[in-house]
Amino acid sequence: MAFPFFEFITIVGAFGLGAISPGPDFAMVLRQSVVNGRGAALFTSAGIASAIVVHGAYTLVGLGLIISQSLFLFSALKWAGAAYLVWLGVLALRAPPPEPPGDIAQPQSEKSDWLAAFGVGFFTNLLNPKVALFFLALFTTLVSSETLPVFKVIYIGAMAGLLFVWFSLVSFVFTTPRVREAFYRSGVWFNRITGLALILLALRLAVAQK
Repeated sequence: MAFPFFEFITIVGAFGLGAISPGPDFAMVLRQSVVNGRGAALFTSAGIASAIVVHGAYTLVGLGLIISQSLFLFSALKWAGAAYLVWLGVLALRAPPPEPPGDIAQPQSEKSDWLAAFGVGFFTNLLNPKVALFFLALFTTLVSSETLPVFKVIYIGAMAGLLFVWFSLVSFVFTTPRVREAFYRSGVWFNRITGLALILLALRLAVAQK
């Protein structure tokens, strides 16, 4: 069977449109960019992309359909995700004003826990049940049942790569000297705004229906 290029472009394009819409992932990459620098933001982006691979993997083996049909599993994932976002929001509200590093555009490895940054991105995306349902919808409506599993794996890899590229671009934009300096001038208000934004995203997730 030849590689289905049209199907590939269709599903990756649809995924891309959903990926660039503002949400918890974007909020976390923005915060990491301003507070911890480019390195932490890129590791957060990598964590988000890795979570996409997990979503794709369980969708292929049928667990995505089980989650979509089980009120208990969907609710458990939804509340876990909401609680995680609230926790991150509270940490942001309690954090001191961000301090500008010596070279504002460069990653600050001595001040950033990049493994923790990866985990923040990974769990922010993984615990969002809307991503699971989005993946299931894409694969059930846009992918033929005759498409070989190896091609589906390629689709998932391309989606993860696309998401990493997108959030890497976001990371670079928000760690440029002029942009990052503007956020630093806001002082503690940046933490308050991003903290409240994360809590509001948690509430939005908590009241979400299938």
